Amino acid sequence: MRLILTTVLLAVPLVTLGQTFPSAVPENEVFTREQIGHALAAPTPDVGQTKPSSENAPEDDGQWSMPAKNHAATRFSALNEITSANVRTLAPVFSFSLAVNKGQEAAPIVVDNTMYVVTAYPNLVYALDLTKPGAPLKWRFAPSPIPASQGVACCDVVNRGGTVSNGKYIFNTLDGQTIALDVNTGQPVWRTRLGNINIGETITMAPLVADGRVYVGNSGGELGVRGWIAALEEKTGKLLWKAFNTGPDQDVLIGADFKPAYASDRGKDLGVSSWPPDAWRIGGGNVWGWITYDAELKALYYGSGNPGPWNAEQRPGDNKWTTGIFARDPASGAARWYYQMSPHDQHDYDGVNEQILLDMPFAGQMRKVLVHPDRNGYIYVIDRTNGTVLSADPYGPVNSSKGVDLKTGRLIVNPEKSTKVGTTVRNICPTASGSKDWQPSSFSPQTGLIYIPHENMCMDWMNMQVSYIVGTPYVGANVHMKPGPGGHRGEVTAWNPVTRQPAWVVKEKFPVWSGTMVTASDLVFYGTMDGWFKAVNARTGELLWQHKVDSGIVSQPVSYRGPDGHQYIAVLSGVGGWSGAVVSGPVDPRDGSAALGMVNVMSDLPKYTTAGGTLYVFAIPH
Repeated sequence: MRLILTTVLLAVPLVTLGQTFPSAVPENEVFTREQIGHALAAPTPDVGQTKPSSENAPEDDGQWSMPAKNHAATRFSALNEITSANVRTLAPVFSFSLAVNKGQEAAPIVVDNTMYVVTAYPNLVYALDLTKPGAPLKWRFAPSPIPASQGVACCDVVNRGGTVSNGKYIFNTLDGQTIALDVNTGQPVWRTRLGNINIGETITMAPLVADGRVYVGNSGGELGVRGWIAALEEKTGKLLWKAFNTGPDQDVLIGADFKPAYASDRGKDLGVSSWPPDAWRIGGGNVWGWITYDAELKALYYGSGNPGPWNAEQRPGDNKWTTGIFARDPASGAARWYYQMSPHDQHDYDGVNEQILLDMPFAGQMRKVLVHPDRNGYIYVIDRTNGTVLSADPYGPVNSSKGVDLKTGRLIVNPEKSTKVGTTVRNICPTASGSKDWQPSSFSPQTGLIYIPHENMCMDWMNMQVSYIVGTPYVGANVHMKPGPGGHRGEVTAWNPVTRQPAWVVKEKFPVWSGTMVTASDLVFYGTMDGWFKAVNARTGELLWQHKVDSGIVSQPVSYRGPDGHQYIAVLSGVGGWSGAVVSGPVDPRDGSAALGMVNVMSDLPKYTTAGGTLYVFAIPH
């Protein structure tokens, strides 16, 4: 039986599926929710008002100044002019060519009647004047990143966006720079180089700006790059602190204030002793996903990436502090707590996905939680004051593990899906990109639901011995991905974190690699990899509107109030990223192992879309 659908009815599928891969994993290859449930706490009967605090999600001003919308990372717009009654008339009002045909994963940013967009490499930044017809260009900035950075980028040359703060647009470049531009002129206020492409280090994530500091992490785990997070002074770009995710406590900024909830995370220099000698120096744990600032508790949360290499037999141990969530003091970087979702990760289950900060009823009392849909297939509800896992439930097909032991916090690994040198282990679910990769979920305080864009894919995996050579791939695995149960490759799931089950699920032909955005009028917007931009009913999943664009969508939709007082929806098209590499390439669609095994499951995508790069803005005719 399908993993997460044993307690609810599905919404009517919104896509007529075409090709069904003969290699799709049969349903009896994955655990049912009931089978995994023995390791989980009983669902709480309390259903109350789940919402973010006002400190983390202040009253909506109609702008969209950061990719996550607010510090709670809700991606919720309080605007409600576009409704289920009139969304069928939603139409494009202007578009803008980005002049880059690569994976466009950024969120458009709107502040003071200006829209800012950063592209994939070469990381061009555009500022558009929303007060004038057609939103003409105000200025353009070309940072000219080092061309060689393209050659060491793991999974396309993407960029996940910038943010506006105190008169500056702040973003990262592929070659490891963080740059602040004057929003009026587009001229650099400061530039700080953090990454070193000579060792394979890049930066693709969106910086987080909060309380006078800019927080940035690095990419490069597939090239043996040691992961870190850094804080810069917002005014000057000066480095304030840097914390590594592997190595001795002094490098990880672990001191007297570090109080993890579970025994397996306690001890001296675990970032060294949980690795073979010196393996932590090239062990990954990068911070290429989402960083969240808790304005209420004055805390910083982020997830660390996979350990390297993928061949886990070369790195016995828990491999700390990879594939986990850190809470840190935002001013000093000092670690407060840590929780590891996938100790000794065998399947590339990076922990870099978003953390949504909510106040939520659990077991009869309100708790301050972070909700984290992880790549390992479980959606975690964690007490963000101390790192205790309250619940962990599968939201996609899972058989690589059998649940989470809430007493120890440990993932219960399924030995039948443990990876081995020279042996192909078949039908591992979820796949290396996870039940969900970086693409961010959204939360509505009106419905109490989290809208998760994710994959339905599994994989065959064989470990291979690999040697580390600086600046080159350090993977050690041969992977072939395939569709999950049912043959479709993507889903949008509306998840209730209180009842711990889905309210509805929408199936999609391809992985849903775009983020979701939800509005006060109960509309959820997302894009598909074959180029459909969609609005569905937030309470039922019913398709209400769709519009075909020039290329697949792997970006983050936003909603804003224009200078005329009306509501607008904006999104970037431009297929690419890891899942779309077969289009944005160059990748041979006949090589199933290409793009770290993703091409095997995405080889038909070029039949449905082409490369592109365009900003689209929609509104109700008025």
